[in-house]
Amino acid sequence: QVQLAESGGGLVQPGGSLRLSCTTSGIFFRIYAMGWYRQAPGKARELVATISNSRSTNYADSVKGRFTISRDNTKKTVFLEMNSLKPEDTAVYYCNANSTRTYWGQGTQVTVTS
Repeated sequence: QVQLAESGGGLVQPGGSLRLSCTTSGIFFRIYAMGWYRQAPGKARELVATISNSRSTNYADSVKGRFTISRDNTKKTVFLEMNSLKPEDTAVYYCNANSTRTYWGQGTQVTVTS
């Protein structure tokens, strides 16, 4: 059974930081491209960042220079380090695993507010 479990979300003030984690099971993690997406209320789900199985990365323009995606193949986990958070970063953040099949986590809420 494939599971993607996100953690690390929460409430933070503008300018603050959070680190999201997504721990996986049931997939051969090292061959999967991993990604983080987010969905704000009333908006479509959007790409935040991806990291390939060769560790090349891609970021949405809105988070470049503030967010960093990384992966630990030994722990089968992908991370999203989020700094200089803004209220517009408020959303549910979803982990994504993509290879011949695509899997999603259940999401973790990030709320940025003063």
